[in-house]
Amino acid sequence: MNSGMTRDQLIRRGAAGITLLSLPNLLAACGGDDSGGAAAGGEMKDVLNFSNWSYYIDTKKPTTLDDFQKQKGIKVNYYEDIDDNATYFAKVQGPLSQGKGIDRDLFVFTDNSRFPGLLVKQGWVQKLDKSLIPNMSNLIAAQASPSFDPNREYSLPWFSGMTGIAWNKKQTKPVRTMEQFFTDPNLKGKVSMLLELADSVGLTMLANGDDPSKVTPETFDKALGTVKDAVDSGHIRKFYGNAYTGPLANGDLAAAIAWSGDITQLKSDNPDLEWAIPESGGMIWTDNMFIPTGGSVPTASTYMNFVYEPEVSAKMALGAPYISSVKGVKAAAEKQDPKAAANQYIFPSEETLSQVHQYDSAALNNDDFITQWQGVTGQ
Repeated sequence: MNSGMTRDQLIRRGAAGITLLSLPNLLAACGGDDSGGAAAGGEMKDVLNFSNWSYYIDTKKPTTLDDFQKQKGIKVNYYEDIDDNATYFAKVQGPLSQGKGIDRDLFVFTDNSRFPGLLVKQGWVQKLDKSLIPNMSNLIAAQASPSFDPNREYSLPWFSGMTGIAWNKKQTKPVRTMEQFFTDPNLKGKVSMLLELADSVGLTMLANGDDPSKVTPETFDKALGTVKDAVDSGHIRKFYGNAYTGPLANGDLAAAIAWSGDITQLKSDNPDLEWAIPESGGMIWTDNMFIPTGGSVPTASTYMNFVYEPEVSAKMALGAPYISSVKGVKAAAEKQDPKAAANQYIFPSEETLSQVHQYDSAALNNDDFITQWQGVTGQ
């Protein structure tokens, strides 16, 4: 993989492609068919129920959620109940497979997991009402055709972000390499990795000198062995979803594999936290909004249109420093905060983008890899 990347190539992480994992036993049990997502339906509601990850939206009053309610008269019940892709999918899989709603109008899944493709293939998400989303024209071209949803019939990007190493300065000196992360005796029992295979295995592959965009059984086994050795020796304390943030902030962990925007938000209240792309390289990804079975398509589509206004997306990005897929967002952000252009987590420079990498989408759908990873994480 060419390490030099433009911003559009970074955002292309959302279009990198997720093919459906072959899970014959699961799919047979779920009773899904091959017809694709459900057609748009439902009626406009005055309440929107939205499940998302923690530290992933602006919080300064008035928030964009406040603005949406004032402008549209629609209240948003915003739930930060997604900790990792696999756990949340396991939570919603049962009712969705039976054609039942989950009391949500929107939820978010990451493209470096197999779940976006699975949701669309099994018909567990509904088509967007594009007549209510004229601002979809603001979607950057690089995000227009991910393989799990080539025509963006069922999804729109929420944000893109980067994965690297975070550390607590009160607990350790800077941790800028994966070698240090895995071997520094002062970190033994004080580090954590992410449950997300693409993040943790991808960073380890880069440290091994391998390309995570072209995974082979040999490079996967090598990376998995590195992680397993660190687990068996007690060096890695635990694997987390979003919940790593608490132990890292309070000093229970010295270092963690972490997402860029989380640490930027936490740092505003805790200046002892730092985040960096490892010297061997970091990972990139995109989260996508979907409307699950039973959700209100008109209500969710109206919200999607709202957040695809450049001014709204800019406010969100400045509050939750991740990378927007909306055209014109940088100019809008600079009007709101002249210093915004200097924030590498929102508007990465060419130098920053040259250090981040995509994970092999086909490898995400490899049953053997997934089973081996679950054996190491204990999940």
